[in-house]
Amino acid sequence: MYKAILFDLDGTLTESGEGITKSVQYALEKIGKPEPDREKLRVFVGPPLLEQFMKYADLDEETARQAVTFYRERYSVTGIFENRPYEGIKELLEALENRGYILAVASSKPEYFVEKILDYFDMSRYFKVVVGSEMNGGRTKKADVIQEALKRLHMENHREQVIMVGDKEHDVFGAKQAGVSCVAVSYGYGTMDELVNAEPLQIVNSPAQLLDFFC
Repeated sequence: MYKAILFDLDGTLTESGEGITKSVQYALEKIGKPEPDREKLRVFVGPPLLEQFMKYADLDEETARQAVTFYRERYSVTGIFENRPYEGIKELLEALENRGYILAVASSKPEYFVEKILDYFDMSRYFKVVVGSEMNGGRTKKADVIQEALKRLHMENHREQVIMVGDKEHDVFGAKQAGVSCVAVSYGYGTMDELVNAEPLQIVNSPAQLLDFFC
């Protein structure tokens, strides 16, 4: 029986692709590797940013860190608010809270931005713990974020009672590495193929189906 549910943010709670991809586009332009097709930049939604810049644009770590700095120039002012909760998410959180679940957020996005977004959309009140990465580049791997969430919830010794909800394969793999189950949502930014291959406990197609899973 699950007692605590850890939610990813981007692609799970909020539809954040516009702000992220526009900020990535801005950063790539700044480092001299422009990408006019913003659709291609959807792969940046979810995974750790530094690694994704290195992988996507074939950058060394130093240049990728500069790209992250440029990304945050735009994201911290504009991109963070080019975002919205998915339809039905607030109703889902309300229902889960009423059923006695402990809710938390475990995101690879810097914790400062995660808290700012949750406050902006009046969702902070649902979560006992909010964990993200560190602004200096620490704690970006999903397993490490989940481990920190377990620590703050005092549930390191009760992993069987915790489940992760995310939209990308790295959410599923990170949960497995941290020793917790994972249910994947298909309405976010991961492809169905990647989710199927990652083998989560279940794949659901909407917040309503997610509620059915827990009820």
